[in-house]
Amino acid sequence: MPYGGVFDIANKAERVRAIEAETGDATFWNDQQLAQKKMQEASTLRNTVELWDGLHRRSHDALELYALAVDDPSLLTELEQEASALEEALEAQEFALALGGPHDAGSAIFSIHAGAGGTESQDWTQMLMRMYLRWAERHNFKTTITDMTEGEEAGIKSVTVEVDGEYAYGYLKSERGTHRLVRLSPFDSNNRRHTSFAKVEVMPVLDEDIEVEINPNDIQVEVFLSSGAGGQNVQKNMTAVRVRHLPTGIICTSQNERSQTQNREFAMKVLRGKLYEIEQEKLAEEKARLRGGNVDANFGSQIRNYVLHPYQLVKDLRSDVETGNTTAVLDGEIDMFIQAWLKLQVGELT
Repeated sequence: MPYGGVFDIANKAERVRAIEAETGDATFWNDQQLAQKKMQEASTLRNTVELWDGLHRRSHDALELYALAVDDPSLLTELEQEASALEEALEAQEFALALGGPHDAGSAIFSIHAGAGGTESQDWTQMLMRMYLRWAERHNFKTTITDMTEGEEAGIKSVTVEVDGEYAYGYLKSERGTHRLVRLSPFDSNNRRHTSFAKVEVMPVLDEDIEVEINPNDIQVEVFLSSGAGGQNVQKNMTAVRVRHLPTGIICTSQNERSQTQNREFAMKVLRGKLYEIEQEKLAEEKARLRGGNVDANFGSQIRNYVLHPYQLVKDLRSDVETGNTTAVLDGEIDMFIQAWLKLQVGELT
């Protein structure tokens, strides 16, 4: 009897068999990089298939136990425990489904941009940067600030950070959108309440074999003096690079690397990720249109409110998850919001 549903176990098992058959070809290892990539794919798929085979056997055994418990009530406690364990295992796999996108398992690049409001929004942008850096630290992800423009008085106007780690993109993709802060302003002598906005963008770090068409004639490259977040590691000379994509107006900057070539490569990596995300948004919107849905995939859509006055509350507007522990959230404890959003995506996928 087939099982696995939206987890597509049958096709995963078939893909494992296909790769295993390829390994028998004498030319399989001619391209070492491609061969290793396929072997890793097979290993990941094999683990998934074996996990579901195990759950399938356990569910079959639980049904047999249920039949025995009808005549022997002493088995009911064991049956309840196994049913509870199976339910937890299934929920875990449903959650994993939301991290099954083509780039979810890889690293990410995120950018934060201050909204209108000058110093207020720039300070809020710096607070968000700290929140995400603390979150990444909690998950043992490596972070590198590749570009940062500081505010005139305080805070930062924009920042770009690379987050290196397993499933960094899968988790962080939930954070893109506009974040709104309400608080008593530390920059207002009259101690008035202010509302600030900042926009978060998240892009995957794409494999080199992922095709993103960029016409060289559509690229304008500028070189300027490095003055970013690298401290002593930033060379104070003409190594910083700004890449402008003329058709879209997207601008990507890198100044943390030591050479102009390295900065150009990273700026192009960010551009590839942004262009890829734009195409994915278009596909998502078209899919929603065809099925009659109404999904706003716009980066600018507001996703979360952070209220520090007159009360303490952080509320995600998509999942309605909220907490009064604003200090913990701003210190990087945002998994409750990320996980709730990912679980919502399972409903979309199914």
